[in-house]
Amino acid sequence: MLNDPLFIIAAIACLVVLVILMLGIGTFGKGGEGSAKRSNKLMRYRIYAQGLAVALIVLFVWLRKSGVQ
Repeated sequence: MLNDPLFIIAAIACLVVLVILMLGIGTFGKGGEGSAKRSNKLMRYRIYAQGLAVALIVLFVWLRKSGVQ
């Protein structure tokens, strides 16, 4: 399973979500008007990345359950 390209792509997508989340929280913690706007933008990007990650995970599970390799 760890050598499966779709699994690796899904794992990378999850890590991207984590990085965006950490950047957004860190930016929000700094305070200020500019930081709040940047944090909101990062959180919007996180939602998109998280949706992609979930779609990749569902695709991975579906393909493996149906026997496609």
